Amino acid sequence: MQLNPEFILTTEDQLSQHYASPNKNVVQKQIDHLDSYARKLIAASPFAILGTFGANGVDCSPKGGEPGFMHVEDDKTLLFPDRPGNNRLDGIRNLLQNPFLGILFLIPGWNEGFRVNGRAKISVDPELCNRFAQNGQPARSVLVIEVTEVFIHCGRAITFAELWNPEKQLKKEQLPSALEVFKAHLAITQQITPTE
Repeated sequence: MQLNPEFILTTEDQLSQHYASPNKNVVQKQIDHLDSYARKLIAASPFAILGTFGANGVDCSPKGGEPGFMHVEDDKTLLFPDRPGNNRLDGIRNLLQNPFLGILFLIPGWNEGFRVNGRAKISVDPELCNRFAQNGQPARSVLVIEVTEVFIHCGRAITFAELWNPEKQLKKEQLPSALEVFKAHLAITQQITPTE
């Protein structure tokens, strides 16, 4: 695709001219600690998206578990267990180079998002990992997050997408299976033809 450079925004001034200023309340809703509402929402959330940035670019990794699988340790500290998985470690590897992260919490049936930003350290302290054991397996590591920003995110996207509306959910047969996608993408990287 050929982009016309005349229409590419590259400066803060250009952004300010193109977009209206946010309402002051939208900016001022952001706090720097985990208050009682943050504690309640994090305790209710079974799913979050972890955003990190490293030498190879941005990673957004889905994370899930029982509601409240992340724990508020105190007003400025969030504990995020990394349980056994596929060991790609995209997000965690990024944190070795850049400790800044963003987390978007989603709660089924709640049409808002909840965001927490901060800086993480990766702990493999056995006592801490055992605190987050699941099915007898300790967490592989625990991200100890120093919280810097906390805010509720407008639910417009979730509402427009009707994310939680069961009538909008596709049937399994309408989509390829995870295994089909995995095999097709593996075939591309190995330069072979996928088998049916």
